Amino acid sequence: MAQRVTKSGRYTPPKPKSEKRSPLWVATVMTTSFVTGVGVIVLNYLGLLPGDAQNRYLFLGLGLVVFGFMLAANYR
Repeated sequence: MAQRVTKSGRYTPPKPKSEKRSPLWVATVMTTSFVTGVGVIVLNYLGLLPGDAQNRYLFLGLGLVVFGFMLAANYR
């Protein structure tokens, strides 16, 4: 395999031919998941959701935020 060598003798890796990019829906779903999750948690603590403050709303909100972080980890 041929290597590129500059005048200083250092190896310079070739630039990738095409960069991988995530589709637009990934960023949209990620942002929506973050905002909805935080909104559910805040509304739960304010007692504005049906059934007053319940743990299931807290877990739903945390699940949405974790899902958003999972998408953010794979976002390019």
